[in-house]
Amino acid sequence: MSTDREPPVTAKLLHLMFLSTFWGMQIWVTFISGFVMDNHLNRHTFGFIQSRLFPFYLHIGSACAFFNLTIFAMYHPSNMLDDKEAFQIFIFFVCVTVAAVNAQWFGQMTSEIMADMHLIEQACGLGQDIGLSSNREAYAKLCETDPKYKKLSGRLWLYHLLSSLCNLCCIICNGYSLYYLAENLTAL
Repeated sequence: MSTDREPPVTAKLLHLMFLSTFWGMQIWVTFISGFVMDNHLNRHTFGFIQSRLFPFYLHIGSACAFFNLTIFAMYHPSNMLDDKEAFQIFIFFVCVTVAAVNAQWFGQMTSEIMADMHLIEQACGLGQDIGLSSNREAYAKLCETDPKYKKLSGRLWLYHLLSSLCNLCCIICNGYSLYYLAENLTAL
């Protein structure tokens, strides 16, 4: 610890709660719920649920990252940081920045584009299939025949990729932060 005083248990508890909340949400949303919903819900229901849940997920994640940075920085003044603590501050800062960009831009754009695509798909009688792979030919044909849909599809791919990369970056940052925290535990 870089300060003369030990952080109170409340600060430690809050730090742990924010880090574990964000980590748990990330693991659940990234590796479990998306795959389960994709395999059991039709395309439009899955998209609708994601468009409602993701803003909460992304904004709560941003808030957790911000509070982690704030709590950590309060007990690690910049003039007393060692290299590991400075890197941890950097990791928290990256996580806050990337999570905020994802919440404010990439995630929001992904949901908006997907909603526009769903309207076109509904007009063509598509979207009730479970998962994309069950009817790829119909969506490919729609891309070929509808230039607006093709443009939206390309934009969705780009924004989804950028949002996924932001999410992966935050997972790596939080994974490192958990490692740093475990490395500095004196007892369980």
